[in-house]
Amino acid sequence: MTDILAPLEDILTELLGWLHSSVGLTWAWAIVVLTLIVRIVILPLTIKQIRSMQRLQVHAPELKAIQQKYKHDKQKMNEEVMKFYRENNVNPLASCLPLLLQLPVFLALFFVLRDFDDEVLPDYPNADLSWLNVVPNITDSIDSHWAGWLLLVIYVVSQLASTYFMTTTADPRQRIIFFALPFLAVFFVINFPIGVMLYWSTTNLWTVGQGLITRRLVPKPQPPPKRTSRTPPREPPAVEESAASGAEGAETAPKPAGSGQQRVRRRKKKGPRARR
Repeated sequence: MTDILAPLEDILTELLGWLHSSVGLTWAWAIVVLTLIVRIVILPLTIKQIRSMQRLQVHAPELKAIQQKYKHDKQKMNEEVMKFYRENNVNPLASCLPLLLQLPVFLALFFVLRDFDDEVLPDYPNADLSWLNVVPNITDSIDSHWAGWLLLVIYVVSQLASTYFMTTTADPRQRIIFFALPFLAVFFVINFPIGVMLYWSTTNLWTVGQGLITRRLVPKPQPPPKRTSRTPPREPPAVEESAASGAEGAETAPKPAGSGQQRVRRRKKKGPRARR
């Protein structure tokens, strides 16, 4: 994995060094700024992902109704769901593709910061590794200082908030798993450098702010007014009108001449017989 991401890691390493040496940022602020730059670069993909998720959310009630109707026939349910996707031009993978494209960038930046102490810092001796007079050294492990624990709390809270915005279309059971992941991750990241946690907290806070903004600014797509094949077909009005006009024509059709007189004559003939 690291060999595949090596070119991307080199680019991020050079950019991180440029922010420190040329711009004059401390290493901690260089990490924060680099994280923001990466998020701005992939912003078009993120917006596309959000719109795809919103589109799925719009059609969620209809999809749920189809799944409920064919819950005892999985094959039929899959056929109807795919038919629904085709009829409404919905691509269920559209919300996952941008995320897959972002993943290599996030992994490469993670590897750069994880190996920062061994591969980047030796080229910059006597560098300032503190941050906001709170974090004494970003290369120390998270559990070595109370500032690391504070960043860990910020990470968990921000991860929960970002999960809330990024899993609005997920199955409720899957959302429960996603909400549990930040707490489980604590046991694995506790020995990571504080710089890595600073990166994760920054990108999570960006995601939270992005979710709040897009909920207000990005309009939700409206479902197309399109009747699906599951809607019972209506009879053509022309047939009904022709049938109605035929019935009216039958009622208003002219009666044969003399029919009324014959009935009157028959009644007159029956009269005398009845009197006798």
